[in-house]
Amino acid sequence: MTRILHILDHSLPLHSGYTFRTRAILRAQEALGWEVRGLTGQRHSADGPAVETVDGLTFFRTMAPRRGGPPLVRELREVEDLAHAMEGVIRNWRPDIIHAHSPVLNAMAAQRVARKYGIPMLYEIRAFWEDAAVSNGTAREGGLQYRLTHWLETRAVKRADAVAVICEGLKGDLVGRGVDPAKIMVSPNGVDMDMFGDPVPPDAALRAKLGLEDAEVIGFIGSFYDYEGLDDLIAAMPMLAAARPRAKLLLVGGGPMEGALRAQAEASPVRQAIRFVGRVPHEEVENYYALTDILAYPRKAQRLTELVTPLKPLEAMAQGRLVAASSVGGHKELIEDGVTGTLFAPGNPAAIADALAGLLEDRAGWDARRTAARSFVERARNWAVNVARYQPVYHILLEQARTRGNPAR
Repeated sequence: MTRILHILDHSLPLHSGYTFRTRAILRAQEALGWEVRGLTGQRHSADGPAVETVDGLTFFRTMAPRRGGPPLVRELREVEDLAHAMEGVIRNWRPDIIHAHSPVLNAMAAQRVARKYGIPMLYEIRAFWEDAAVSNGTAREGGLQYRLTHWLETRAVKRADAVAVICEGLKGDLVGRGVDPAKIMVSPNGVDMDMFGDPVPPDAALRAKLGLEDAEVIGFIGSFYDYEGLDDLIAAMPMLAAARPRAKLLLVGGGPMEGALRAQAEASPVRQAIRFVGRVPHEEVENYYALTDILAYPRKAQRLTELVTPLKPLEAMAQGRLVAASSVGGHKELIEDGVTGTLFAPGNPAAIADALAGLLEDRAGWDARRTAARSFVERARNWAVNVARYQPVYHILLEQARTRGNPAR
């Protein structure tokens, strides 16, 4: 049985788009008959034992405490501690393939250990670390930290035996850096339809509690980062309410922008039409999807959103919800305007209001739009289908390892 060791930034029981993608990959790989384990680095912040089983999946933890120091020194120590933990897992569990997931620190540790033990290594990029740092306000595009991280990312990709990315935008960027396109596979974001494919009926009591009876509900369920553009969505609400008086906005989640967004909503002339729910347990998320008519994703236009495809619109499509999103590159890979969703200009509250009002007006087309969107997810973004993309790449890596010999096994 093929054994695959996934190297991860963090994992369940923490909840994030990162951990849900990981869970989907590992579960689908186990369903194919592969034996899988995960190893998390020191950025995994949940308390727990050195070996932990969550949702039937087994994770090893890097138990060394995070060491301080100036930038770069701190990260190099992190790589060293993760590599040391990885060696312990390899000696005891003996994987056939190391599958390292971004950020690039994981790839740096994995490449060091993979080379030592002769194990093939695949590096999977979900977003470029330098772009995520800019979006989170911890780096400046073009600055020294940004250029260094960009160089490390390019170096890691060129040294990996194979590379996976979550979308065509990331692949195109790597090809532009001189990486052989034949070395790169696309493993797009997907939905575990066994977990998320059966929408629940609306909860009348929850609808009443939130004051959404007889409302046309626009929803956002996710993290409140600046690049998500929720300030533009709130700014669009007075214009939308003028055209659709029953329209209300339901915001579920939290994050760095929550305080500013709440203050903006409180100052809005239609503040009574904006509902903040806060974070909710993952097992309750479907109840909030069921209350919405349209899920809105007004991401701002920047390098991260142009290159990277998000997961949330796919979840909404799987739940049978209408989707409206800004026309950034990451959304355009997922949404066909007028067929599976509606696209509007980014950073433009008036365009958001017009798009949402048009969708609310055109109820006759809702069923066809929902059917087309869900069909797209089932056909092209279902993890049961997506995970098979790894199989030929793994096969090539294993054949290469057999040719040169794999001392770990």
